[in-house]
Amino acid sequence: MSGKHYKGPEVSCCIKYFIFGFNVIFWFLGIAFLGIGLWAWNEKGVLSNISSITDLGGFDPVWLFLVVGGVMFILGFAGCIGALRENTFLLKFFSVFLGIIFFLELTAGVLAFVFKDWIKDQLYFFINNNIRAYRDDIDLQNLIDFTQEYWQCCGAFGADDWNLNIYFNCTDSNASRERCGVPFSCCTKDPAMSSTLSVAMMPGKNQKLTSRLLSTRKAVCPSLRSGCRTI
Repeated sequence: MSGKHYKGPEVSCCIKYFIFGFNVIFWFLGIAFLGIGLWAWNEKGVLSNISSITDLGGFDPVWLFLVVGGVMFILGFAGCIGALRENTFLLKFFSVFLGIIFFLELTAGVLAFVFKDWIKDQLYFFINNNIRAYRDDIDLQNLIDFTQEYWQCCGAFGADDWNLNIYFNCTDSNASRERCGVPFSCCTKDPAMSSTLSVAMMPGKNQKLTSRLLSTRKAVCPSLRSGCRTI
């Protein structure tokens, strides 16, 4: 018996180093996402004043980079070291973590189907809450513009939702130069219109293109897109 050795199941070197290489890439992507998120917060002065995280009224897109980067970093680390060292604990952690993520995605999909009306109401609230904070954060502004451009929509139900923003609302007491306007991403594009415009006037709302309007980079929207919630 002393001359016999127990041999556990051997792992193929190809599979081992394939998993290792894949997770190294995943790991470095996680580090890159975390780095971008921390750099963005540093540029906005959040790292020097942590309490300012709660100051933004809308959604801070940097959270996407930090959360996704954090998950990718943890998964990549566990899969990378677990495959290289054949560490069963890390490999089990890796598998369970992936299983939890899949289960959460499946659960979210089922709940979104069952409670679709509630989800639509929450989406409406989320969009309008971020419309209010449109000018408060450049990252949020770029995210909203990208979303409206990509989905070819404007606001939650329509362009009138932009009246919720203190700079764009059409009340007489609003002294903003962007009064009665909408972001240019709300407009259906006219090839004759300059691509450098950032703010557009809503049709039927003070459409005189005076020198003051031109100096604030405004133009009349040829036509407005429908609300994002109606897509």
